[in-house]
Amino acid sequence: MINKELLRTKIESIQRDLERLQEYSSMSFDTVAKDWKAYSVVKLLLMEIIGRAIDCNQHIISESEGAGVASPLDYRQTFLRLEEMGILPQSFAEEIAKSAGFRNAIVHGYNNLDTKLVYRSIGDALSQYTTYCGQLLSYINTVK
Repeated sequence: MINKELLRTKIESIQRDLERLQEYSSMSFDTVAKDWKAYSVVKLLLMEIIGRAIDCNQHIISESEGAGVASPLDYRQTFLRLEEMGILPQSFAEEIAKSAGFRNAIVHGYNNLDTKLVYRSIGDALSQYTTYCGQLLSYINTVK
């Protein structure tokens, strides 16, 4: 059974962190890249936003498909599964799914994480995850 309150709480947290991330979108690349605190905050906010979305995806998938159906093998696939379920539009699901790999790069501390990629991800996240939250809230309102 879909836990609407759990999903709403996670979406509210994503939206709160998007507001926090917005502050860094007005900073220049040099400001963010050269200030280790700002750079660390941006990475943490991106990781939290993407991670919460993956949690939402996994909850919806596991509760909608039943115990006998395996969850997607990786986080990227959770976004694609929501497209298959008619929750996210196809092109949007394919685009936002790429953020799962970016999250993994942050979480696992892959060497040489491109600071320009991190900086560009601010705008991508603000756009994509605002849309994602709207899509999920619309879906929640249709669930009985």
